[in-house]
Amino acid sequence: MSTDDHLIYMANQIARNFAASGVEAAIKATADHITAFWDPRMKARLFACQAKGEAGLGDIAAAAVERLQGQPAQ
Repeated sequence: MSTDDHLIYMANQIARNFAASGVEAAIKATADHITAFWDPRMKARLFACQAKGEAGLGDIAAAAVERLQGQPAQ
């Protein structure tokens, strides 16, 4: 599994863990988790994967990444 594949897998895992709370709450919680716990380099790689169309993210994870893009780096 490549580093990019592993990041995608982790983002999808996070999203699945929050999915039971409803779509909008899961998107927010996934985005919040990535913001709080992921290194900026990890986020940048995930954003690059999504931009290339290679991400393979589920709907909730993809929406969380889209929400994070364009926000100031933290």
